Amino acid sequence: MSDSVLVMGVSGSGKTTVGTRIAKRLGAVFADGDDLHPQANIMKMSAGIPLTDDDREPWLRRCADWLAVQQDEGLPAVLACSALKRSYRDVLREAAPDLRIVYLDGSRELLASRLSHRPGHFFNPRLLDSQLADLQPPGAAEGAIVIPITLTPDEVIDRAVTELSARD
Repeated sequence: MSDSVLVMGVSGSGKTTVGTRIAKRLGAVFADGDDLHPQANIMKMSAGIPLTDDDREPWLRRCADWLAVQQDEGLPAVLACSALKRSYRDVLREAAPDLRIVYLDGSRELLASRLSHRPGHFFNPRLLDSQLADLQPPGAAEGAIVIPITLTPDEVIDRAVTELSARD
């Protein structure tokens, strides 16, 4: 397995569920990018205000710093992080040049349905459209493993682990 894995997608795609289970299967440490957001970002998202690139920059740096620490300590790592734009993923790759990407891809309808059934999370479901507008799916040059979220969680995790292991 590659030392660092990014599980990315918009809110509601299952990043945390998939990322924690991939980390467990691969014996890697896990971090949820949501836990690394500055309080100001959490307040904006809770209020239904989309984040700007300037808002996301310190958060992305925290995510990159976490990846760098894992790299320095020689620990395999899995980070769940929306990483919506190529430039955001580039920031993460600066810290972990071998970063492998698992992109959880789903329709707006399925994502909206999932968000409507997710109580207690700070992300306001009204922000889904702004995330989809910002989303730049990983291109061929990024070598991402693209997995549809129409699969069951077990199928998503099995496919991700199989493909990550096959590409090492």
